[in-house]
Amino acid sequence: MTRSMTGFARSQTQGDWGELVWELRSVNHRFLDIHLRLPEPLRALEPAIREAISRVLSRGKVDVSAKLQTADNAQTIEIDEQRLEALGEALSQVRSTVIDCQAPDALRLLTYPGVQRESEPDVEAVHRDALTALEDALAQLQSMRDDEGSRLAAMLVERARKVREHADAAAERVPQVRDSWYAKMRGRLEELDTETDPARLEQELIFTAQRMDVAEEIDRLHSHVEALEAALNKSEPIGRRLDFLMQEFNREANTLGSKSQDPELTAHAVEMKVLIEQMREQVQNIE
Repeated sequence: MTRSMTGFARSQTQGDWGELVWELRSVNHRFLDIHLRLPEPLRALEPAIREAISRVLSRGKVDVSAKLQTADNAQTIEIDEQRLEALGEALSQVRSTVIDCQAPDALRLLTYPGVQRESEPDVEAVHRDALTALEDALAQLQSMRDDEGSRLAAMLVERARKVREHADAAAERVPQVRDSWYAKMRGRLEELDTETDPARLEQELIFTAQRMDVAEEIDRLHSHVEALEAALNKSEPIGRRLDFLMQEFNREANTLGSKSQDPELTAHAVEMKVLIEQMREQVQNIE
C-alpha cells in the first residue's frame, strides 16, 4: 500500500492520575526524524516512544508533543506523623524552658521542613496509559497517511498512463516524420540537378533514420510505467524507488526531445516532461 509521509493525529486518555493528550504531526523527509516535546514525568519514556514510532513509520519528520494535566486529588498533602510528633515534643520542651514563648499555629507547623509531603501521581500508571494512548495516536496517523497515499497513488497512475499515451503518439508520428524528411531531401537533390551516388545517399538516409529512431526510448518509458504500477502495489516503503524511477522517466523524455526534428514530436516530449515533473513533486511525499 502506498503511504504518504504527511499526517496528523490526536489521542487523549484519562485516569485517576489526570489527563494526557498526544499530538503527532508528520511531513516528508529523507529519513525518519523524530522530535519530542515531553513533560518532565514522561521524560523517562523517550526511548520507548522512539521505538514505538520506529515500529510504525520508516520515513518522515515526526513532531510529537504530550500535554499532561495531573488531577487535583493526585497531589494531596500527606502528614509525616512521626516528624510532626517530634516537632511537638521539641516545642513542648522549648515552652517549658521559655515561659512566655507562644505556640505556632497549625499553618506554620505545616510549613516546617519534613512535616508535609505532596503525594505524586502513580508514575507507572501514567506511563502505561501514555504508551497505550500513543499507540492509538500512531494508528490514527498511519490511517491518515494511508488515505493520503491512496490518493497520491491514483494521481501517479493517471499521470504515468498519460506519459505512455504521449509516448505511443510519438512512436506513431516518427515514420511520418522520417518519410517527410526523405521526400524533402530527394526534392532538394532534384532541384540541384546534380548526379549523386545512390549508395552514399542511401547511407546518409540510414544514418539520419538512426538518429531519429526513438524506439528504445519508447520501450523504456513503457517499462517505467509498468515498474511504477508494480511498485505502488508493494507493501514496503517505496518512496526512494519511485524517486529513482522519476529520474529514469525524465532521462528518456529528454532523450526523445533531443532526437526530435518535428514540432509535434517536440510537443509530446514537453508534455511528458510536465507530467513527469508533476509526478516527481508528489513522489517526494511518499514513504
